[in-house]
Amino acid sequence: MGQKSHPYGFRLGITEAHRSRWYAPKALYGELLVEDEKIRSYLDNRLNKTPPNAFVSDIHIERTREELKVIVRTARPGLVIGPKGAEVDRMTEELQYMTGRKVSISIIEIREPDMDAQLVADNVAEQLKKRMGFRRLVKMRTEAVMQAGAKGVKIQIAGRLGGAEMSRRMDVRLGALPLSTLQANINYGFAESLTTYGILGVKVWIYKGPYSSEVEENQSNAAGAQARARGRR
Repeated sequence: MGQKSHPYGFRLGITEAHRSRWYAPKALYGELLVEDEKIRSYLDNRLNKTPPNAFVSDIHIERTREELKVIVRTARPGLVIGPKGAEVDRMTEELQYMTGRKVSISIIEIREPDMDAQLVADNVAEQLKKRMGFRRLVKMRTEAVMQAGAKGVKIQIAGRLGGAEMSRRMDVRLGALPLSTLQANINYGFAESLTTYGILGVKVWIYKGPYSSEVEENQSNAAGAQARARGRR
């Protein structure tokens, strides 16, 4: 049997920060966990699944006693903010009504969408839905990621490729991809393409190089966010 580790879970607390950063007593933990899931689902439906697509790749949630802070990473911050901030104000009001807490939304711009695995996976899934040739599409996207400055990339798609009766799997890999190295900055994304002949799964791994000692701008100084060297000194 294959013993596969999730690239994000494998590095969690070592070089990756938690996507939900808060503490709660046992009695409240389940309620807040469900609330986080509802917030992510609401924002995903509103920003990614309703046109125009805002290309949101990740949503981080931080809680204090007074405030709930939502950090949205997007390639199109203008669409999330809206004219004169109207859209972000509307979302803040709706989240406050949904949770019953004071909410603030922060937006971080993704300057290079081709270096974000989740956005690449979403793009491939969308093109597959439009019946673009899967071989040509995967080859084009891997080359675009390498041109954007990645050290390595792998895109894997699985399902009834080309409408075949039996599902199969295909992947294209370029450059280096040290999945077992904890200090390797591996960005991972997954998306599903709902085609007329079934669901196709898309997985993307992007290797950006070793982690630097500086914490990335979208990460918090909470436990687990700071990259730590492992092994003998």
